[in-house]
Amino acid sequence: MLKIPRCMSTQHPDNAHLPFFAENAELSGEDEIQEAYYAFSHLGCDEQMWDCEGKEVDNFVVKKLLTKYEHFFREKRLGEDIFLTLRVPNPSIEKAEAKILLETLESIPRSFDAANLFYKDDIAPIFEVILPMASSAKCIDRIYRYYCDFVVGKQKKPVKNGDITIAEWIGRFKPERINVIPLFEDMEQMLCAHRITAEYLQEKQVAYQRVFLARSDPAMNYGLISAVLLNKIALQRLEKLSAELGIKICPIVGVGSSPFRGNLRPQTVARVAREYPNTHTFTVQSAFKYDNPAEEVRKAIKKLRKRRIGTAQKVDEKRCLEIIRKYSQEYQKQIVELAPAINKLASHVPRRRKRKLHIGLFGYSRSMRGITLPRAITFTAALYSIGMPPELLGLNALSDSDLKFIRKVYVNFKKDMQDALKYFNPNTIFLPKELKGAIEKLAIDFRSDEEHLRITGYIARALKKNETEHLTEHILRAASIRRFLG
Repeated sequence: MLKIPRCMSTQHPDNAHLPFFAENAELSGEDEIQEAYYAFSHLGCDEQMWDCEGKEVDNFVVKKLLTKYEHFFREKRLGEDIFLTLRVPNPSIEKAEAKILLETLESIPRSFDAANLFYKDDIAPIFEVILPMASSAKCIDRIYRYYCDFVVGKQKKPVKNGDITIAEWIGRFKPERINVIPLFEDMEQMLCAHRITAEYLQEKQVAYQRVFLARSDPAMNYGLISAVLLNKIALQRLEKLSAELGIKICPIVGVGSSPFRGNLRPQTVARVAREYPNTHTFTVQSAFKYDNPAEEVRKAIKKLRKRRIGTAQKVDEKRCLEIIRKYSQEYQKQIVELAPAINKLASHVPRRRKRKLHIGLFGYSRSMRGITLPRAITFTAALYSIGMPPELLGLNALSDSDLKFIRKVYVNFKKDMQDALKYFNPNTIFLPKELKGAIEKLAIDFRSDEEHLRITGYIARALKKNETEHLTEHILRAASIRRFLG
């Protein structure tokens, strides 16, 4: 039985502190090679996501890892003990990055050849890719078919009529198949994840299927509570599909360190596992790895890998969707009001990875009601930096009965709110007036961090007066206190 990873290290740039091996404030190609090795060898992760979208791609990652860290990879087998999983661009959405998908797929047989020379066998070092913003079975299947028919399939064709085949000329292309992991990020797609997955699996003989559910983008688009409820509905539906098809479906949930983006920190591993009990794999992002003591990180990752995987939490889907509808409307209304401040502050949030812009010509933007917003980490960092944690937005839309239901279904609601309220500045000039009563109605005891209060008060006032010279420095100081950037 193939081992399916439990703990996926990712390159999400949500860290306040820099890793010890970073040469610059923004991690780039060679840093990320070392990062992958560090995640495997020192932290104990059993999977590294290698992001091929939004940056210059290093398609020689396998060769570099095997040659630079030979002793470790002799002991821990890439593709059998530990895993490298490629996140590819979605050509339906990221038009300017579309051909990077083809380059990335073409690199998989080359990585196989590098591992074959190293290990002297036929175990593929890379055999899975993640497709972000998956919206249909067709878009997932196109990647699977392109790899099978055009990357590997061309080896059977002669260079010209009467000549030798490409395989005879260049060598065999392996692996013959890859697994495509759909990443569902939008509400519509998350609610249809089970149907899209079922359609994709038709006529495929697979031992298992991994399905990736986003946690950050649904929070950013629809609010914290919506993101939690959407994940619970999707996980419940995927578990039912698994039973119907007789195929093991292994969910991945993409969580970050801020409560808004999942609240997975070394201190909260057991809590998050209880929130999403049938999740097979959790993501460990940069703040988890670099904003906490290394020994705590190692112990937490060990717990993540050893935890027992349970069954999906049973939720009333109709009631969940009623709450999502009214709560997300109010949340989005408040985001529109805060958008000028968010966008103004976004340019001062420090970058942690060398990446191309994710807006305009070179990527995709996050838009809501006609406004364009930064990516989720920068968005979250901006709001925390003015003392307005995004977890609190939209709460005024909820009735007492809604809150009673949410407290029952959202297992960690009170603790997540306490964690967010620690960094809430009640005096921030950016607090929507209708939220004050809603926050008091929660009746949640919390203690504000005094230093964070002071810094966010300064940032909010400076932003209002357009005194932006020292904003980055103060944003980073507040993030260091929280142990996450955004």
